[in-house]
Amino acid sequence: MPDDLDDAIRRNASGPAKAAGDAGSVEQHKLADQIEADKYLASKEATKSKSRGLAFNTFVPPGAV
Repeated sequence: MPDDLDDAIRRNASGPAKAAGDAGSVEQHKLADQIEADKYLASKEATKSKSRGLAFNTFVPPGAV
């Protein structure tokens, strides 16, 4: 189901915002809307990662025991 939603968002963002018949008038989505859709899909993909962008490490100085 989520993949279907992602595909639908991709198709809608890549297709025209408006279209008219008889060989005239096609309007594309605004660039800001396309960028927003891309950011949304990228953030959904990033949340699938196991590390989620954070790494916790312990720092031990060489002279400490």
